[in-house]
Amino acid sequence: MTRKTKIHAEEDRHDLLITREFDLPLELLFRAYAEKEIVEQWMGTHVVAQDNRKFGNWHYQTSDGDGNIVFEAHGTFHDFVPNEKIIRTFEMINAPFDVQLEFLEFTSLGEERSKLNMQIVYRTIELRNQMLKLPFEYGLNMAHDKLEKLLTT
Repeated sequence: MTRKTKIHAEEDRHDLLITREFDLPLELLFRAYAEKEIVEQWMGTHVVAQDNRKFGNWHYQTSDGDGNIVFEAHGTFHDFVPNEKIIRTFEMINAPFDVQLEFLEFTSLGEERSKLNMQIVYRTIELRNQMLKLPFEYGLNMAHDKLEKLLTT
């Protein structure tokens, strides 16, 4: 199966560039990142907080079948422009990764298509390379595939 979400990792850089084209209108793609109910469905996580505004915060928790939290992340929105961009910090709780900075840009490719460009900046090249050793690309593709399927049905 072809992976539609592409991750570009240039050597000796602190960042990743991620691109994905969706068979979704721009407004719907943006809502998938902004609306609590949609985020919970495609990410399979509980949205504890989602204050969609400049200097607002977000907080996600994922639990196992017994209610134990197995993943938790939070951050602050530095900019939030509907249907255009989200700039936010992302920090995993109880994980060996430092906070990262994410720039999400949303672009219309016509009535029924759109594109997401993400730049993720890490504090060090080593931290970025550590992330790349995980099944990061696989997980991101799986999540984006789920997002697209959810919103087209």
